[in-house]
Amino acid sequence: VQLQASGGGLVQAGGSLRLSCAASERTYSNYAIAWFRQAPGKEREFVGAISRGGTQTTYINSVKGRFTLSRDNAMNTVYLQMNRAKPEDTAVYYCAARTSVMGASPTTEYGFWGQGTLVTVSS
Repeated sequence: VQLQASGGGLVQAGGSLRLSCAASERTYSNYAIAWFRQAPGKEREFVGAISRGGTQTTYINSVKGRFTLSRDNAMNTVYLQMNRAKPEDTAVYYCAARTSVMGASPTTEYGFWGQGTLVTVSS
C-alpha cells in the first residue's frame, strides 16, 4: 500500500492542526495505521496508532488528551487531529501501515511508510 501524508504546516502553540494519511488502495481497512514523528537530531518516535476497524487507539503519554486518531475507511484516510499544540510537537510526522489488527510502537513493525509532513509549532 502507498501512503500519502499531508496537512502539516506552521501553527502557534495552543493551536490545532489535522494531519491526513491517505492510501492508494481500497483494502486500507486491512491495515492498522500509526503515526510517528522525528524531530531534528532525534530518533523517530511512535505517537499513536489506530486499529483496522478504528475502534481501538493508543497514544504516547505526551499527546494523550491532545491528539486524536480517527479513520474513514470508505475514504481510505486516517486523520491525526492535533489540539493544544506545543513547541515540542515540532517534527516531521510520518504515517505507517502494518497488516495487523492493531498498531505497535516499534518502527520495525511497519512495512509501509508515507513520505512525512512537517509540523512546526511556534511559541
